Amino acid sequence: MQHIWELIGADAPLGLVILHNDGEITYINGRMLSWIKKTKEECLNRPFLSLFPEAESADWPYPHGEKFDCGSIATVSPSQQESTHDQTIRINQGRRQLTCLLRFPFRDEEDRKNCALLFYDADEQTGFQLGLALTIKRLQETQLDQRRLLTELEHASSHLIRVEKMAGIGQLAAGVAHEINNPIGYIFSNLKTLAGYMQNMIKIIDATDNVKSIEELRILKQTLDYDYIRNDVEALIDESQEGIDRVKKIITALKDFSHIDEEGFHQADLHHAIETTLSVVNNELKYKAQLKKSYGTLPLVDCDISQIKQVIMNLLMNAAQALDEFGVITIRTGCEREWAWFEVEDDGKGMEPSIQDRIFEPFFTTKPLGQGTGLGLSLSYSIVHKHQGRIDLTSEPGKGSCFRVWLPIAH
Repeated sequence: MQHIWELIGADAPLGLVILHNDGEITYINGRMLSWIKKTKEECLNRPFLSLFPEAESADWPYPHGEKFDCGSIATVSPSQQESTHDQTIRINQGRRQLTCLLRFPFRDEEDRKNCALLFYDADEQTGFQLGLALTIKRLQETQLDQRRLLTELEHASSHLIRVEKMAGIGQLAAGVAHEINNPIGYIFSNLKTLAGYMQNMIKIIDATDNVKSIEELRILKQTLDYDYIRNDVEALIDESQEGIDRVKKIITALKDFSHIDEEGFHQADLHHAIETTLSVVNNELKYKAQLKKSYGTLPLVDCDISQIKQVIMNLLMNAAQALDEFGVITIRTGCEREWAWFEVEDDGKGMEPSIQDRIFEPFFTTKPLGQGTGLGLSLSYSIVHKHQGRIDLTSEPGKGSCFRVWLPIAH
């Protein structure tokens, strides 16, 4: 089980700490170490509260000296209050503030209770947003030193894209954990069943040295349901392999989506980017909409595929949020001469013309206060503009919306 978290934590833009039931740290990723300015050797096998004494408060769910109540892996769900817990921890080095956005209890191969804690740097996101707003305001007030201001704006925008991507992954973390927990749950159950079957098989094998006749051995096999075990073992193994493949697909998609090594323009497969993003946001979509795909033939497109995945995710999440009831989200792709395009359409509530005129403005949002930054579509527009492409919007109140992204095949 531990290697799954190592795959997630290696490149993730979040801090990851795994605690054993006694409260000691058994794994901590590089991002968390860089935040607290410590080495792995200084953290492993040490009590969590010895490194973060600030966490010992009335709100923190694990008082010093108590065992964790990690619960059963079969009952963990993002919708349960006890499976997630927000807790702000102030670290003494500098002014950094870390927030625990998710705690995920699980059991390892030896059935020991563990708990994974995911952290993000709250000040980092706030700082970049305020920095960008200040830069825009200064650019509007004066045209002096335009070259320096434009350079700063480009730098702030690049960092803001990363922060928005981190925030998006943080919002999806509970859903991803739930997607992983389901197959892990039935794999764990299958292993317990297989262990029982193996005990019966050992009894039959050992009996071959002691029985006095074949008939006696046949009776023992009937008593232990040998025929049923033989048929069920294959089904249990196939189901477990399917579960492992599902977990592997989710982890690979999450790692692929969050990887920063893909930055820069190079030829990429847009269909693969769409499928990867769908795997990451699947838990956010499957309860709100039926997903339909209509893919055309696309060549490789010269683009920054990491940023294009961010655009795809923003459009998918925007489509899901536009649905008041269970609806349909359709993804289409196509190619016209030197342009490739993909579009995301929903059959939700649509938009009034006055909203359409402002939908790409920074910080403009139709969501209630505290539920949206107003940066998703604005950043998507900026990314597509950087690629020398465009976004077309078609929307009608009561009939849904369609966002089509056009990208030049050769940049």
